[in-house]
Amino acid sequence: VQLQASGGGLVQAGGSLRLSCLISGSGFNFDDYVIGWFRQAPGKEREFVATIRWSSGTTYYADSVQGRFTVSRDNAKNTVYLQMNSLKPEDTAVYYCAATPFLQNRMVQPSSYVYWGPGTQVTVSS
Repeated sequence: VQLQASGGGLVQAGGSLRLSCLISGSGFNFDDYVIGWFRQAPGKEREFVATIRWSSGTTYYADSVQGRFTVSRDNAKNTVYLQMNSLKPEDTAVYYCAATPFLQNRMVQPSSYVYWGPGTQVTVSS
């Protein structure tokens, strides 16, 4: 299973970006997986941003992004998106997508995820 995040960049505060996570590889059972978005700022631990269960589309968000970020999936393209609106300087980080078999709702711990892709840098200027 391979994941590839893209779409990062430099944006001014209040702006928007859409990240994409392309999922590929044999053995990936889309019906029973959860895709998570995480981020890591310099000097900080990796933190949960949002998650989506592939089969049902059920989503869950960190309080810090609730109402500003939206996670969605495109089954035909094997892609998960993270639409980020009203960006703030504190959203600056490397963003990662990750995948893991579904175990329970609200899977927010990075250690719960098996597959990770390389990150994409998001920088929000003030």
